[in-house]
Amino acid sequence: MAVEPLSQKEIEDRLAELPGWSVDGDRLTRSYRLGSHFAAAALVVHIAGVQDELDHHSDLTLGYDTVSLSVHTHSAGGALTERDFALARRVEDTAPGHGAH
Repeated sequence: MAVEPLSQKEIEDRLAELPGWSVDGDRLTRSYRLGSHFAAAALVVHIAGVQDELDHHSDLTLGYDTVSLSVHTHSAGGALTERDFALARRVEDTAPGHGAH
């Protein structure tokens, strides 16, 4: 099943539903600041599990108390697709103090 790139309007509509996320070049990005290095490392592990479940993986960067993600869909020529936004929504639901209220 081919994954189709989203239009600029579709990207803007989906971004409106994901506060804190933005598009940087051709990638969907977000950074989280947590209370400690341990909390940031734990979030990376949770995100890795979500990514394996979705079979869609971002670039993850672990800092002292930060986690940054950057994702696009390689199989769609590096464009943004629904898969990227599905991952972003799941990460939002996983991140402490963010996502589902």
